[in-house]
Amino acid sequence: MKMGTSNYKFFQHPACEYFPCHQIDNLADFNCLFCYCPLYALGENCGGCFSYTDNGIKNCSQCSFPHHREQYDAVLEKLGTLVEQLKTTKI
Repeated sequence: MKMGTSNYKFFQHPACEYFPCHQIDNLADFNCLFCYCPLYALGENCGGCFSYTDNGIKNCSQCSFPHHREQYDAVLEKLGTLVEQLKTTKI
C-alpha cells in the first residue's frame, strides 16, 4: 500500500491501555479502526479465527482479522453481506 493514500482505512491508538488487543506479527500494521469487530454478528461467517466457550459464547480473542491494515476492504464487503441478511430478516 502506498503511504499517504487511503488514510481513512487505517487508525492506530498506541496510547490505548489495551493496545495491542491481539497478537500480530507487524505491529506497525495493527489497525484499531474496527476496535470492536463489526463482523461479530455474522457468527460462523465472519471470516475470522474464533471459537466458542463452553457456555456457547463466541470467543474472538485469537482473531486479528479486522486488525490487519490490508483487511479494510474485506471487512466492508462482509458488512455488506450482513446488511443484506438484515434486509431479509423479519423482526
